[in-house]
Amino acid sequence: MSFWDHLDVLRSYIIRVLVVLAFVLAGCFFALPHIFDAFILGPSHADFFLYRWLGFAYGPSQDVEIININVASQFLTHISTAFWLSVVLVFPFLMYELWAFVRPALYPEEIKGVRSAFAGGTVLFYIGCAVGYMVVFPIVFRFLAQYRIGAEVANQINLGSYMHLFLSMIFVMGLVFEMPMLAWLLSALGLINKGMLRSWRRYAIVVLLVLSAAITPTGDPFTLLVVFLPLYLLYEFSILIVKSGREAASE
Repeated sequence: MSFWDHLDVLRSYIIRVLVVLAFVLAGCFFALPHIFDAFILGPSHADFFLYRWLGFAYGPSQDVEIININVASQFLTHISTAFWLSVVLVFPFLMYELWAFVRPALYPEEIKGVRSAFAGGTVLFYIGCAVGYMVVFPIVFRFLAQYRIGAEVANQINLGSYMHLFLSMIFVMGLVFEMPMLAWLLSALGLINKGMLRSWRRYAIVVLLVLSAAITPTGDPFTLLVVFLPLYLLYEFSILIVKSGREAASE
């Protein structure tokens, strides 16, 4: 196939993804008012399941009131949230279309491994989003919402601020959970191996601590540990799935 033929094929894949995204976006737009209070604003409620489990650490809590100070903010938030929710839902179809596009360029022995990488990356993305929603964001939000620099300074959480933190934390965790698949691909290319990752473990701990601190902009050691622990487990899992130096040399 010529370069232009490849572009035509890519355009057809992109059109299919956009059509599916448009339909899912319409569905999310109409469904969002029914799930916004219970799902999106769930971590702002005192009865959120994680707060009940961590009552010993956070003490008695109250609902955090989310306010709106911009006349168009609620409508724009409705559209943007529906869009990002539809992106999450369409992600498996996007991965499938991407896989269908690159598959003809692969050798038969490469197809199985790359297919597994796409499937594993999709699963890990959803696991990361789930961890972000159920663990990381609620802890960070509750800490920041209850923190006061002075007794007379009350917190009023703006809708835009809440949604920015909500979406960024969830998507960052979804992307961070792609670490094992990235390590596997680099291993398949012969750039890294088990021995290298094991020798880098002490440096990786420092890097992951810095990354955890960047993801959770709080000084709470408990919050930092909550983010760091899954990242470190992902690093150890990456060591398990990458190739050793002998395996890479034999290939």
